[in-house]
Amino acid sequence: MEFAFQGWNAVNILLVSQYFWPETFIINSLAKILADRGHQVHVFTGKPNYPEGVIFPGYNSSGLVEELYAGQIPVFRIPLRPRGRGAKGLILNYFSFVANGLWYFPKFLRQKDSSYDAILVYAPSPILSVLPAILLRWKTKAHLAVWVQDLWPETLSATGFVTNRVLLWLVGRVVKLIYMFSDTILIQSRAFKSFVARYADSDKIIYYPNCYSLGSEAASCQEGTVSDEFLEFMDHNFCVVFAGNLGSAQSLDTLVAAAVKLRATPECKIVVVGSGSKSAWLEKQKIDLALDNMLLVGRFPSSEMHKFFARSSALLVTLSKSEVFGLTVPSKIQAYLAAGRPIVAALDGEGARIVEEAGAGLCCPSEDASGLACSIEKLFNMSAEKRDEMGRAGLRYFIQNFEINNQAKKLVEILTMRIASKEGNQ
Repeated sequence: MEFAFQGWNAVNILLVSQYFWPETFIINSLAKILADRGHQVHVFTGKPNYPEGVIFPGYNSSGLVEELYAGQIPVFRIPLRPRGRGAKGLILNYFSFVANGLWYFPKFLRQKDSSYDAILVYAPSPILSVLPAILLRWKTKAHLAVWVQDLWPETLSATGFVTNRVLLWLVGRVVKLIYMFSDTILIQSRAFKSFVARYADSDKIIYYPNCYSLGSEAASCQEGTVSDEFLEFMDHNFCVVFAGNLGSAQSLDTLVAAAVKLRATPECKIVVVGSGSKSAWLEKQKIDLALDNMLLVGRFPSSEMHKFFARSSALLVTLSKSEVFGLTVPSKIQAYLAAGRPIVAALDGEGARIVEEAGAGLCCPSEDASGLACSIEKLFNMSAEKRDEMGRAGLRYFIQNFEINNQAKKLVEILTMRIASKEGNQ
């Protein structure tokens, strides 16, 4: 079989993902970089609705959509039930992508003249989103690579979303089936390997971390939405910025408890940028506990985040305490390192290892509110020069390990070698 990338030429990639632009995920930038480098990228996805759980303006939950991303990447969207707010809505959202993907993706495929060398599935929860790609693999004979972002069924158990042991066992059997039909399994954390190997042949598993586009936010920024008054406020205060999803996995009660302890140091402000299932709870805690030192500014587009990062005195990441979360590297770690600001982290395992190995900030265990407050106070009392050096160390580590152009090249190399190896064994 002749492959388009022989001699390191272009790879024809079919990207399957439940989440894609205008939702904010790293796969958007990676797809654009691949296309910019001359690789053909087509995207099969659903209707955008993350994280608010409602379909984005300009889209409907029903009907098919064909559009271009970044002026060059064809995107094919299937009907999707929005996530909503409850567990029932989330389950229906997951299964609507699978069912509609199995039905409509092959129809999209028949409309295209293109052949594909590889099918790449970007797979945060749910891993079930791989199921339509397995059907596409059978139809196209392309190499199926799955980029695993969350461990299933372990994540379901850790978040309390599923507690029934029989159901967790059944999910494990489905995961084993998915991995059996996958040709390559890319893991975002080295610590994932032993867990994924419970369900898959270890020779399929390759470490491929999350990446980030250095400076992409500033470059893509259009009309600003952050008020000048708030940016000036940040310029004149010691602001520790937490950015991202506000959900159960983020251990927001630890953040609240740390804010309570920091009231004795009113110059320290915790700025929370984001939204999610725990937004209302967090707002109530702020009011009930009179947390004037915690500012909830809501969700902003990714193009605005560099404004918060650049003015932050430190960047904050927290995770709930569980074995599976200790194996995970939150994707915001790469964004924080790229920002060149010191990091204060309340998390265990791989995420903490990266922050400490980079010399990029201070860490304490997950759910340790006292330790988190002490780390923030330590940074507050530290000289600006020392904080800046932490930020520079993090940026150096990011460039060496997570910069998106290097990672895009590495992905093509992995796919090329894996396909060549598979062909050689046939």
